[in-house]
Amino acid sequence: MLSALTRTRTRLADFAANNDPLAATGNLVALVLAGNTPFYPIYVAVVAGPGGMPWLLLTLLSFPFFCLVPVIARRNPRLGRITLSLTATGNTVFCTWLLGVPSGIELFLLPCATLSSLLLRRSERLLMLPLAGLPVAAYFFLHGRYGAPPHAYSADEYAALFSMNAISAAMISIFIGIVFSGLFAVPAESSKT
Repeated sequence: MLSALTRTRTRLADFAANNDPLAATGNLVALVLAGNTPFYPIYVAVVAGPGGMPWLLLTLLSFPFFCLVPVIARRNPRLGRITLSLTATGNTVFCTWLLGVPSGIELFLLPCATLSSLLLRRSERLLMLPLAGLPVAAYFFLHGRYGAPPHAYSADEYAALFSMNAISAAMISIFIGIVFSGLFAVPAESSKT
């Protein structure tokens, strides 16, 4: 069992690897998001009940896009990073419509903006600013203007979903900070001199 997990971990690490450190880090984030995607409908059903089925299964639509990020990045690292940024923002907007604004999914626009800012270099600011601004623009232009979701939850169910999504958005923000901080680490010896 342990060797199967080790082989799987090695294969995923090889799949995420890239000569561009930003692309490799973005690939890791994409694979973590892809790995979480199949569980999201389950989380929602546990927290708010199964009433949203089969609509909840539409949250799985982002799975192949997140999985494609490392493939795209292998051919063009910048395009892979842009794809991750657009996929994360697009998924958040789609899921906000799908579950409704009271579910708190719009909170994921914050880590989307952060991710877009970190995925691009200083020399790529002409790309960075629109990609990081896209989640902000999505909130500004779409908040309160989404159509009715296919399934409406009760006030208590929405409160539970909001709490779950708030915690999840905070956790993904922390994860993004941790993985990207590795790119900026200074070896201990060089900081002493």
